[in-house]
Amino acid sequence: MNDLTAIPCVLMRGGTSKGPFFLASDLPAAADQRDKILLSIMGSGHPLQIDGIGGGNPVTSKVAIIGPATVPGADVDYLFAQVRVDQQIVDTSPNCGNMLAAVGPFAIEAGLVPVRGVATLVRIHNVNTGKLIEAEVPTPNGSVSYLGEAAIDGVPGRAAPIALTFMDAAGARTGQLFPTGKPIDLIDGVAVTCIDCAMPMILIEAVSIGTTGLESAAELDADKELLERLEKLRIAAGERMGLGDVRNQVTPKPVLICRPKTGGDISVRYFMPHQCHPSLATTGAVGIATACISQDTVASLLIGRQVPPVVLSIEHPSGHLDVKLYERDGKVVAGILRTARRLFEGHVLAKPVTQLGCAA
Repeated sequence: MNDLTAIPCVLMRGGTSKGPFFLASDLPAAADQRDKILLSIMGSGHPLQIDGIGGGNPVTSKVAIIGPATVPGADVDYLFAQVRVDQQIVDTSPNCGNMLAAVGPFAIEAGLVPVRGVATLVRIHNVNTGKLIEAEVPTPNGSVSYLGEAAIDGVPGRAAPIALTFMDAAGARTGQLFPTGKPIDLIDGVAVTCIDCAMPMILIEAVSIGTTGLESAAELDADKELLERLEKLRIAAGERMGLGDVRNQVTPKPVLICRPKTGGDISVRYFMPHQCHPSLATTGAVGIATACISQDTVASLLIGRQVPPVVLSIEHPSGHLDVKLYERDGKVVAGILRTARRLFEGHVLAKPVTQLGCAA
């Protein structure tokens, strides 16, 4: 009854992230039209995203687009979009493992995947990276269950557990675990590991750039000199990794690492890339854990090389995130426990495409 465009939408929390979920068929097929509508929906270009449903933070400015699978061996396609808060940019180059936790429940309730007993395995094709991830979703009594006793650091309360298994995550963007051809590079006098596993990242020992790696996210965000140095290292690493000019991309992600302090195996501060994550990205955890089992990376040299099968506990600003690494069919796979919640369903109202500078 107004001049806005109503689009079916479900708002969901996945892991420690949150954002709208859409069926691919409800959005324009053309990427430029789709992205302009997403910018309108989220309210990007304003620090509070005041004219949209984004939350003014990278972890709450994410979008998941779900559709029928287009590759063999998968049940659904999942396209992730990181919608920038401060700029009108939509980046579909990375995956997001936290939002991934909500893909299975959404797909089941959208009728894309049938319930298969008390737990339903949903095989997800991540369109961004071409990789497959398995999600085991609790479906007792023939429907998705969100209530349970699982807890993850960074999210209050308890919920039903969702087990994610990342299948052959190496080379998600570049096709290589170490895109530069070696486990350590020297950039601007700093030893770093450029790794591409679930998420392209640059791992840096915190003390090598004058910080402890144990600071809070707020303290790190306030250190403008540190952020500028991380950005210079990130841009240089992006070139070396074959990602080109990454100034308008969110990958590679800079990660500060240090020795653990609260009983874990390694402590990290993960950047998104211009703000410190309040906890840790799931995809980031997979890459960091993989670096810990790889020879001569900054991570394995710091804590000693780990050997699968192993569960690595990664400390982050909100607690711990555990990653199980083990072999399946001759390849190392990573398992992580997450939770999700369906928050709101209905329609989101966007400006018509004719008002956004693109054709209808």
